[in-house]
Amino acid sequence: MASDPRDKRKTRERARSQVARARDTLRRYDSLAAAPARLRDAVRGYVADLAQEEVSGRLVTMRVTELKKVAKGLRLAKLEQAGISTVADVLANTREQLLEIPGIGAQTVDEIKAAAERLAAQSVVDTRPRFDPARRDPRHSRILAHLRAERDAAAAVDDLREAVHRFRSRAEPYFAAADRAGSRLAMLFSRRKRKDEALAGLEALEAANADGETRVLERDLAAAIDRARPERWTSDELWRDYEQQAASVNTALARITGSDEEDAERAEDFVDADLRQEIETLPFDGSLLRTDLRFYQLFGAKYAIYQRKAIIGDEMGLGKTIQALAVAAHLAANGERRCLVICPASVVPNWLNEIRKHTRLEAFGLHGPGREDEARRWLRSGGVAVTTFNTIDRLESLPRRAKLALVVVDEAHYIKNPNAKRSKAVGGVIGRSRRALLLSGTPMENRVQEFKALVGHLRPDLAQRVGEGDAVVGAAAFRQTVAPVYLRRNQEDVLTELPEKIEVEEWVQFNAGDEDEYREQVRRKNLMGMRRASSAMPGSAKLERLAELVEDAGAEGQKVIVFSYFLDVLKAVGERLGDSALGPITGKVAAAKRQGMIDEFARREGPAVILAQIEAGGVGLNIQAASVVVLAEPQWKPSIEQQAVARAHRMGQTRRVQVHRLLVKDGVDERIREVQEHKELLFEHYARQSDAKSTGLMATATAVATLGDDSIPLEQRIIAAERARLGLGRP
Repeated sequence: MASDPRDKRKTRERARSQVARARDTLRRYDSLAAAPARLRDAVRGYVADLAQEEVSGRLVTMRVTELKKVAKGLRLAKLEQAGISTVADVLANTREQLLEIPGIGAQTVDEIKAAAERLAAQSVVDTRPRFDPARRDPRHSRILAHLRAERDAAAAVDDLREAVHRFRSRAEPYFAAADRAGSRLAMLFSRRKRKDEALAGLEALEAANADGETRVLERDLAAAIDRARPERWTSDELWRDYEQQAASVNTALARITGSDEEDAERAEDFVDADLRQEIETLPFDGSLLRTDLRFYQLFGAKYAIYQRKAIIGDEMGLGKTIQALAVAAHLAANGERRCLVICPASVVPNWLNEIRKHTRLEAFGLHGPGREDEARRWLRSGGVAVTTFNTIDRLESLPRRAKLALVVVDEAHYIKNPNAKRSKAVGGVIGRSRRALLLSGTPMENRVQEFKALVGHLRPDLAQRVGEGDAVVGAAAFRQTVAPVYLRRNQEDVLTELPEKIEVEEWVQFNAGDEDEYREQVRRKNLMGMRRASSAMPGSAKLERLAELVEDAGAEGQKVIVFSYFLDVLKAVGERLGDSALGPITGKVAAAKRQGMIDEFARREGPAVILAQIEAGGVGLNIQAASVVVLAEPQWKPSIEQQAVARAHRMGQTRRVQVHRLLVKDGVDERIREVQEHKELLFEHYARQSDAKSTGLMATATAVATLGDDSIPLEQRIIAAERARLGLGRP
């Protein structure tokens, strides 16, 4: 009996539908894979247009005499007499028009035109967008939209690659057979075997399309394609994203436009050309990194890998930590998995956060109770362990024979005294490590003896060759002499697009005394006492970190303003810093006296510090002499912090402003930050503890319910959060 023609038609329709669906899935992925390159081209075009527009505006006001900077010996008097007074005027006139000016010959005209074009072209190259969230320039928003779309598209292409490969291997082999099943003529003139093969291919393709993984792939592709559309992002989303990820956005922009490589080349001028080429061609494996490196950061990582034992002395804010972690990630990817970081106790939490944020390596804290167990786990499995200068010689689980792939010493000036116990302990670890990297943001050009001590840990032979005279003849000569072991770049060298304000969170850990006082204030339900105990009180980890920041700023010739809500905190800071500190400016200080303090602060030569109560010094004062702002504790309202920062970050400021927020882990500072960032109180803490199998889970559930109840005053909920976290009974 002949088969029903309607069934055959349905089969053909089914086949065409299944083939179209499968091919559409692959086509959509291929289109997504091409999107990043297309978006990068668009970014380059928009940046070039923006630069051209900005340069055109500048050339209108640029005097024609500026041409002498790019071509010496130009005779320009006749031009100015003819009314051609700016570079824009030169470019606007044709060669023939300029030749009509009396007293100017063809050669002079050609030289003038060439100089103007060269100056304009170089100005375009040197012009970089500086994104300002306060202005939200629509042209910048368009660039940010394409950068966001490019980032998401590139990530999706990588994330979906394996799933697409699996689908392709299941679907493509059956396209020909399913196509045949969808063609009336092809089936009409096929033998029985070919018809059966066509129908079997259709069924196989149908199964591939119907698979659960395929449905997930189709859904994820649709979402990824949507996110790869620049117009999908609102201005608020784009600028919020930029404020949260400015470093990575600027890194992407510099990479796409090529400006990053130019800046890096300029910064590495002190490295011998042959050595620089060897370093640049060194293979680097970044597969265990979660973040993109700037070119100068990649060069720094390769420099450390190549030299094996070195010092990176980049200026504060350039990412020395990231470069050290890049070295650790490269070594781990090549089978060398043990990296040890030695640092002050105050920055251990910051290192652990950075390891987890920027790498896929496991982080181990070898500090405090449980350090021996953590050390044994680290030695077994590998990763990055972080310990302190005072702990390193007491780690019983770190045998003398243990070979390390890398030891990183942060704040390396801690080991500048070769006779100190901790210097000897760290030196012993360096001696049995294959590689060592010392980090210090303090410029070494004026601290030759300190520098020699550090080099002595790494290259005793080179230390012997470094003398006071190397610094006397100038910083450039000094850097060339020590290039085999010391690399330093400045912000103006490598971050030409850097915003005027750099904000850094400085996380520290309670020390024993801090923690006891804090726990007591939580027990008393004293919120102000909790905040005060978490700030820079005498002997606290915060106060030590603050002193380090002030010292680093002083070494760079920068002036510092320190804000706190609490008078006793300002008193403790003043006592710790001594005569270098002015103030404090408080609400009780008369306006004339306040201004007198600020004037003296501005007049002081070299480093200086001024202290201010945040609600007094944070409003109505201009303190442009300060280029480093330290906030001793977070405030309830971000606007209070912003107003304080604005005292230094305002018109008339000639230096980039660095803002350091001092924050303590596992305390009220974290709760206040959660409030500022509109996060659920203690969400991450309870998420980490969710696998605990104890009756404590019931208390946790009750606490979480309390914390989310907006009818309860925020201050009470924060106290409840800390009491629950510390196990101090019912909230």
